[in-house]
Amino acid sequence: MNKTILMTATIFGLLAIMLGAFGAHGLEKVIDRDSIQSFETGVRYQMYHALFLLFLGIWDGLDSKPRKLVFRLVWIGTVLFSFSIYLLALNELTSFDFRKIGFVTPIGGSILIVGWALLSYYILTRKLDK
Repeated sequence: MNKTILMTATIFGLLAIMLGAFGAHGLEKVIDRDSIQSFETGVRYQMYHALFLLFLGIWDGLDSKPRKLVFRLVWIGTVLFSFSIYLLALNELTSFDFRKIGFVTPIGGSILIVGWALLSYYILTRKLDK
């Protein structure tokens, strides 16, 4: 069990619940429906990856180095992907044009894909105990 990964998972999960409630109840009168749907996409993927990290934190099937690498990829990918979506969805409420940093979203998504692929690789190449 890895305390850092588990704490990150719980913080991501807590923030996803809070941001989801904010998106559902606090944004409906200030941004359009498409922006709310984008915001909800960020929340959904953040929660998916909070659950991913919970699994990673309790699963004892990985050595420390590969676990840290997957954790870092998922952490960075989630922050870049979900949080850039939040900023883009709230763009009309700010004076800064967050579309200028919109390229960050697919980078975060690509990093998440690499994290999942790497975990798959580690699972496939792991020697099973019989």
